[in-house]
Amino acid sequence: MASPRFWSFAAENEGNYSNQNPGTPRAWCQAAQKFTGGIGSKLCALLSTGEGEKAANLAAKQEGSTLETCGCKELCTCSKNNIDFSVLYSTDLLPASDGDTATMAFLQEVMDILLSYIVNTFDRSTKVIDFHYPNELLQANNWELTDEPETLDDILLNCRSTMKYAIKTGHPRYFNQLSTGLDMVGLAADWLTSTANTNMFTYEIAPVFVLMEYVTLKKMREMIGWPDGSGDGIFSPGGAISNMYAMLVARYKMFPEVKEKGMSAVPRLVAFTSEHSHFSIKKGAAALGIGTDSVILVKVDERGKMIPSDLERRIIEAKQKGYVPFFVSATAGTTVYGAFDPLIAIADVCKKHKVWMHVDGAWGGGLLMSRKHRWKLNGVERANSVTWNPHKMMSVPLQCSALLVREEGLMQNCNQMHACYLFQQDKHYDLSYDTGDKALQCGRHVDIFKLWLMWKAKGTIGFEAQIDKCLELSEYLYNKIKNREGYEMVFDEKPQHTNVCFWYLPPSLRYVEDKEERLRRLSKVAPVIKTRMMEYGTTMVSYQPQGDKVNFFRMVISNPAAAFEDIDFLIDEIERLGQDL
Repeated sequence: MASPRFWSFAAENEGNYSNQNPGTPRAWCQAAQKFTGGIGSKLCALLSTGEGEKAANLAAKQEGSTLETCGCKELCTCSKNNIDFSVLYSTDLLPASDGDTATMAFLQEVMDILLSYIVNTFDRSTKVIDFHYPNELLQANNWELTDEPETLDDILLNCRSTMKYAIKTGHPRYFNQLSTGLDMVGLAADWLTSTANTNMFTYEIAPVFVLMEYVTLKKMREMIGWPDGSGDGIFSPGGAISNMYAMLVARYKMFPEVKEKGMSAVPRLVAFTSEHSHFSIKKGAAALGIGTDSVILVKVDERGKMIPSDLERRIIEAKQKGYVPFFVSATAGTTVYGAFDPLIAIADVCKKHKVWMHVDGAWGGGLLMSRKHRWKLNGVERANSVTWNPHKMMSVPLQCSALLVREEGLMQNCNQMHACYLFQQDKHYDLSYDTGDKALQCGRHVDIFKLWLMWKAKGTIGFEAQIDKCLELSEYLYNKIKNREGYEMVFDEKPQHTNVCFWYLPPSLRYVEDKEERLRRLSKVAPVIKTRMMEYGTTMVSYQPQGDKVNFFRMVISNPAAAFEDIDFLIDEIERLGQDL
């Protein structure tokens, strides 16, 4: 039986193996085994399929530069790479006619850098960040661009420097953003996607990826609750763009003439969203010519949830002023509090007043994967459109954001321009798979493969377990600090999502009676502790004010690598870094 670390390929044609040209897929595979084990051998099998053997004894580009092969039949740790990158340039790599050897050696060096970074990312003894101030980084490194090319040795040095100063967003103690974690299958998919280097606008040039997007979007619509997964959708550059797409399609649905005639042909439109919603709703209104003043903010309760009665009141007021309500954006998982708006009640208001209902589930949409937590999105099936970012709670590598629309064909009619040089109508396949004309973009990155491959690897139950674990960790943190000396919760009761919002009060602040003085000093605590976190490099947690509440920590957990010990570490570290304030 083959070793589980790699698939041996030496048995077949073993007699002439030693004569293989180092530029052939077999030799590449052998070198790749040093870094990738079984993955390298499987890639070898793929590369060898249908390929003829090249001529042996490829001459080295530079004297003394060779890439020897070894006779190892197991995972190889031999150092056989003697190529001198200090005398080679990018022009010595493929597609140079004799660039095979140098290319493989160069990419092996890059892979070594990447794999070292990956291993360090999950090592809790390493820093989350090697922080330097901007002027220090500029002085310590030559980032300037030059007219003359640099050697591949310099290029590799640049790669190492880049990764040295990169934030380890997959580190178990990185809690700074909603999108964290480093999934190995998703990473592999990202590498393959970059290698394929194609575009998503036609089936003609991305047949597999287009079909993957088709089946995945259908599956996501099924999970929302739309019958048979019917409807439409697109992957966009992020949640902000997905939200703008929703606003664009909603406007077209009510006033299709706006596509040709512009805003001058329609009445004054107004949109509604909560006071705690994402800034992208206003940004989308600005970009579409609707205007930020036309976005009316609806009041929220103490937990940050939209108040449906206030929504209806504001819709009625807008109508009385002669405005036309066309769009309501409810939020499933607000950025700061992690609140879920009451979607059923909001849907009732939208239906009554015939207004498009959008659900911004960029942060909370992943909970649809969880049988335990999906109730928080009850009513989402009544929405006209939904934003869902798998690069957040599902830890798909950035970027991966989907806009799902309940009505099929609406996105196509809204955005299509019938460019005959790209979307020819006499192609020999089903033109419905040419998805580019329903997108605002022409060039569109392949974001689907990461999500699709991770879903294959984990299954829905794997994503469910991952998400449930993150929510369990957030509840663990909440329970540890809610009655702990030196901590105050921003709002009462257990958080709905993984957002845990709290103040840390250093000993010097715990008995200050003057309210104004207390708030003034408290507002400075989180920024100072955050600064020290980054300078020590031990962990990262976000902070911000909200309304009349001064700076507080917003702890979010979406990293599958995080564990109970990391929550304990965070509490201890906040106290260590803030004791003297």
